[in-house]
Amino acid sequence: MTRPFIMVAPNGARRGPADHATLPITTDQIVATAMSCRDAGADAVHLHIRDKQGQHSLDAGQYIETVAELTRVVPELRIQITTEAAGVFDVATQLQCLSQVRPDWASISIREIARDPVLAAKVYGCCADQGAEVQHILYDTADIALLRDWQALGIVGQGQSSVLFVLGRYSAGQVSAPVDLEPFRAAMPDVQDWMVCAFGSREHDCLLATAQQGGDLRVGFENSLTDHSDRPHPDNAASVAALRSLLERHSL
Repeated sequence: MTRPFIMVAPNGARRGPADHATLPITTDQIVATAMSCRDAGADAVHLHIRDKQGQHSLDAGQYIETVAELTRVVPELRIQITTEAAGVFDVATQLQCLSQVRPDWASISIREIARDPVLAAKVYGCCADQGAEVQHILYDTADIALLRDWQALGIVGQGQSSVLFVLGRYSAGQVSAPVDLEPFRAAMPDVQDWMVCAFGSREHDCLLATAQQGGDLRVGFENSLTDHSDRPHPDNAASVAALRSLLERHSL
């Protein structure tokens, strides 16, 4: 069996140092976190950047600089940028980010892009023209239905089929469970390139169930700060290491 692919999502758009002292905000902190997570067994980084006030940003210049520094320091890791709006940015800004950054890999929430159907084809066309891999963020089966519709209409191009199933929501007290994966798998039983992220103290349980079904894994402080006993992980690398250990105990 192929060893499960692990992406670390070390910060996200919403949390800050008040939530966990080691959550990385600055470029230096993000790079240091990526190094320690690589050493702990991560294969990729899901990258969010912050502005000088520590707020979620889609600034192209800062993205380019951060990606370049990560590529220099941790060339072993794949880098995926986010286009997440997080209630702040419109679709035009998301498209501008993609067109200027020209990433190798980007995560895109289909429900966010659906806010501006006129620009939707341009978003996915931009990625296709630049050779950027797309990972569709899917929160429920309605998102899956929308993705299929856009694939049939040609809004989403051929080859843009990678998906991330999000088990749960960004809400206080959210605890995901392995059973939350079932509706996604039932709706997309034949999907080949799929990944899962989950929230709360059962994050690793959900990711173990994902690995057992052949999916890829996204772990880190964007989604969960604590272990199965609700104890805070010391840092992102500790969470990655604990997940690797859990997978190895199950011969994965």
